[in-house]
Amino acid sequence: MKYVIIGNSAAGVGAVEGIRQADRGSEITVISSEPHHTYSRPLISYLLLGKATEQSMRYRGDGFYTQNGVNFIHATVTEVSAGGKRVVLSDGRKIPYDKLLVATGSSPFVPPFEGLESVPNQVTFMSLDDARKLDGILDKGKRVLIVGAGLIGLKCAEGILDRVSSVTVLARPRVKTPEVEGAEQLAGITVVDLAPRILSSILDEDGAGIVQRHLEGRGVEFKLSKSVKKFDKNTAVLESGETVDFDILVLAVGVRPNTALLKGIAEIDRAIVVNGRSETSAPDIYAAGDCTQTLDVSSGEKKVMALLPNAYMQGECAGINMAGGSKSFDAAIPMNAIGFFGLHVITAGNYVGEVYAEVGKEGCKKLFYSGDRLNGYILIGDVEKAGIYTGLIRDRTPLSSIDFALVCERPGLMAFAKEDRMAKLGGTAA
Repeated sequence: MKYVIIGNSAAGVGAVEGIRQADRGSEITVISSEPHHTYSRPLISYLLLGKATEQSMRYRGDGFYTQNGVNFIHATVTEVSAGGKRVVLSDGRKIPYDKLLVATGSSPFVPPFEGLESVPNQVTFMSLDDARKLDGILDKGKRVLIVGAGLIGLKCAEGILDRVSSVTVLARPRVKTPEVEGAEQLAGITVVDLAPRILSSILDEDGAGIVQRHLEGRGVEFKLSKSVKKFDKNTAVLESGETVDFDILVLAVGVRPNTALLKGIAEIDRAIVVNGRSETSAPDIYAAGDCTQTLDVSSGEKKVMALLPNAYMQGECAGINMAGGSKSFDAAIPMNAIGFFGLHVITAGNYVGEVYAEVGKEGCKKLFYSGDRLNGYILIGDVEKAGIYTGLIRDRTPLSSIDFALVCERPGLMAFAKEDRMAKLGGTAA
C-alpha cells in the first residue's frame, strides 16, 4: 500500500500515526511546501516573545519521520490526478498513491489594497517563515501596524509588543473606561479592523470589551470599524481620511482554506466536504484539517473549524480508515483556548439560546443553552473548569440529568448523578 499525505502539520501528523496503528509496514510519503520539521503553528507568536524556541515548537520529536517510516519530500504539489492515482510536483516528479490525504491547511487572505506593493516591510503571520521574517526586521525604534483584530493579529501583537517603538499611545477605548495609568510609557502597536469589536468571530460585546481593555492596558491601540483605503509606502490612508504611519505592516485579515488541488475532483463548498470518516466524494481521497468543513455537533451545521486539536483528530481518523480500520470523527465543536499577557480565554460551541452570565471588569462566564442542551460558552479569566462545559457540549448531555444550576455557579462532578461521577472517574457505581 502506498499512502501519500499532502501537508505536514497537525492533520498530517495525525494521519501518519493513524495509519501506523493499523499498518506498520507500508510506504508513507509526506509532501510539504515547507522544508521544516513538523511544528505547532500557534506557537509562532511565543517564538517572537522569547517563550519558545524553534526546537520546542516541534509538534513531534526529531525522530518522528524515521520512527514511522515516513519519506519526507519538500515540494509543492501542483496537481492531483485522481484517474491516474498520482500527484504531480512542481519539479515534474509524479508520486503514485493508493490512498491520498489532502491536509493542505489554509493560507492568509490578503485583500487587494491599493498601493500595497509600495510597502517595503510587510508580512503575514501564519508560518515559521513569517515569524523569522518579522523577527529579522523588528527593533525598538519601529512602529507596527497590524491590519486585522482576530486571533492571528492579536497573538502577533502580544509576541512583538516589547520589541517595538516606545511611542506614546493613549488607547481610545471602544467603551467608556478609566484612562490607563502610565500610558505614556507604553509601547505602540496599532491594530486596524473593520469589525465593530476585536475577536468578533469568537467573542460577544462583553467578552471583546474585557480583552480589549486588557490589551489597551499593555499599549495596544485599536481603530475599529475602520478600513484601509490605500497604502502609500509607510502610510496607511483610512476610508475616513485619517492616516496611520508605520514602519512594519502585518496583514492578519483572515485565512482561506487551501482547496485548489481537489477542484473538479471532489465536492467543495466553503472548504473540502468530508464525511465522518474524513472521506471526500472522490474514491481513495481523504481530507483533514483546516482545508475541510466538518459537522459541528453543537449546532448540527457543517463548518470550517480551523482548530489544531480537531485537525489532529480528523487526520488520525483519516489515517486509520486509509489503512483499512474503522474510525469516525464526530465530536467536533468550534473551540479556542488562548491567552493575552496572562489573561486566559476559552470559548466553545455556539452562542444561541438562553444565557447564564457573570460579567465583571476583568473576566466573565457566559453559558448558552436551549432544548435541554448546553450550546456554548465564553470563559475569560477563570477557565479552570472549562473541561466540564466542553464535555457537556460534546456529549450533548441532557441538562435535566444534572444539577445545571450548580454547574453554572460551581462546576464540578458533584453536579452529576452518582453513576455519572463514577463513570467519569473510571469506576462503577456501588
